[in-house]
Amino acid sequence: MERSERDVIDFSALQSELQAAVESERKHERENNAKLRAVRQGVCYSQFRELVLCSHLKPLERSEKLAAPRKQPWNPVAPGNS
Repeated sequence: MERSERDVIDFSALQSELQAAVESERKHERENNAKLRAVRQGVCYSQFRELVLCSHLKPLERSEKLAAPRKQPWNPVAPGNS
């Protein structure tokens, strides 16, 4: 019994196709959730579009905020800010 090239499964191609499909589904779900939140908030179209385009962004963790050095003083007139 001979095996043709059609009978051989390319697992690396199958895995990369699966990963692309999973990422596409995550993106769709994330953007759809952003759309639903924007509709509930009653925003205008430009804000709606910005919310959907920024749906991949995540808020900073508290530890990330505290560890980062301050580059911009909020009050440049206050003592200690040069």
